[in-house]
Parts: sequence; structure tokens; C-alpha cells
Amino acid sequence: MSQALTDYSEQVASRLRALDAMAAAGGLDEAIAILARSLARGGVIQAFGTGHSEAFAMEIAGRAGGFIPTHALRLADLVVLGSRPAEALGGAEFERDFTVADELYALYEIRPEDAFVIASNSGANGSTVGLALRAKREGHPVIAVTSLLHSKGVESKHPSGQRLFEVADVVIDNLAPYGDATLDLAGGVAMGAVSSITAAYIAQLLTLGTAVRLQAEDQTPPIYISANIPGGDEHNSDLEARFGPRIKPYRYLPKGT
Repeated sequence: MSQALTDYSEQVASRLRALDAMAAAGGLDEAIAILARSLARGGVIQAFGTGHSEAFAMEIAGRAGGFIPTHALRLADLVVLGSRPAEALGGAEFERDFTVADELYALYEIRPEDAFVIASNSGANGSTVGLALRAKREGHPVIAVTSLLHSKGVESKHPSGQRLFEVADVVIDNLAPYGDATLDLAGGVAMGAVSSITAAYIAQLLTLGTAVRLQAEDQTPPIYISANIPGGDEHNSDLEARFGPRIKPYRYLPKGT
């Protein structure tokens, strides 16, 4: 293995060790308490991220080993379920546009008991900050996963001037450096981004911690099992039916839509 690969491996591993230490010291406890309280009240965990941070929402919502009462808000739904034109997809306009937040929120069946988990490495884009502000305005707790080092070094693209970490109730640092890349290569090239890896790890730590918290309170965590093993579809469908369009808005679209 080349030295660059060895160096990158250590960049990733050192951050995962730091996240482990943070979790062991109770750094995720407040977020876990929020998520467990939401699920215990029949709430749905609403996850959001744009760009590469959309992978964080996918790690939280709708995957094997994760909670069934979860839902990912997607900017593409502004086209599929909303009124925005298809040509708006594929660029950075949506994620930077603060005006999309209210329309996105209105697309779904979001209830007072729901909690929001929002990921953004920069924490500065208009849609991200706008959605966090809208969720707070509606009384939802907001958990942010962001790079504090990066976010504190940039200006917000939201008219409020706020960044995600300045809006959220709980902030979890993904430990990515400014610009995300961790290695400087010859020719002035920087590579080795880490935010997607650390964010996915944080998502799993939150999910596991919340499940353990619910079990300690004598509650059975409603968990997806893989649809690719026998009985998976039946198990998942039975539990999904309890939440209906709150977690599966596409499934409940009127015919012909």
C-alpha cells in the first residue's frame, strides 16, 4: 500500500477513535435522548442532507439495521412531489436556495412528536439552515452533524446569517477539516475527504445508542431487517404500515400522479 493510502487510513481511523472517545464520554447522550423520546411518543426521525450529506440521511432512514419510523427529506422531492421544474435538478441551486425549505417541509406529513437530524459539512447552505429554522419554528428538536472547523470558517448563505451549528439544539462535530480533504498531494492537490465516513459512523452510533436507550426503558426498537433475507419484506411491511405516508410518501400518492 502506498504511503498516501496509509496516511489516509490513519486520517480516517484517528477520527473514528476520536468519535468513540466522544461517545464514551457522553457526547452523544443528549442527541440519543431526543431521538429516543421522539420514537417513544410515536414520532418519526426526519433526516436531511444535501450533496454528499444526503448519504447521511440515507444512513439514518430506511436501511437494514435502522429504525423503521424514519424519513429522509430529499430536495428531489420538490420536483417529484412539489411544484419545481425538473431542470432545477442536477445543480447546486436547490441546496443554496433558502426559499425551498418551507416548500420542502410542507410536502410531508410531519407531526409535533418528530425530531430532525440534519447533516451538512459546511453548515452554511440556505436550504439546510432554512429547514433547521423551520423545524425549530414548528417546535421540533434539531440535531446537527457538521464540521465545526469548516463551518466557523465560512459565511452563511441564509439571509439570517446563521449557520447550522448556530441554529441546532444539539451539535455533533463530524471532525472533518476545512475543505474536507485531509491530504496535500504534489502539485497543490488536496484529496482524502472524510466527512461522509465520519457522518455515516455518527449515524450508526446514534441509531445504536437510541436502540439501547429504548431497550433500557423496556421498549422494543422498531428496526428494519434486510429485505434480502427470508421474511424481511413481511417484517418491514407490517411495521411500515403503522406510519404510512409519514415514512413512505411515494407509496401513498394518488394513482396517476
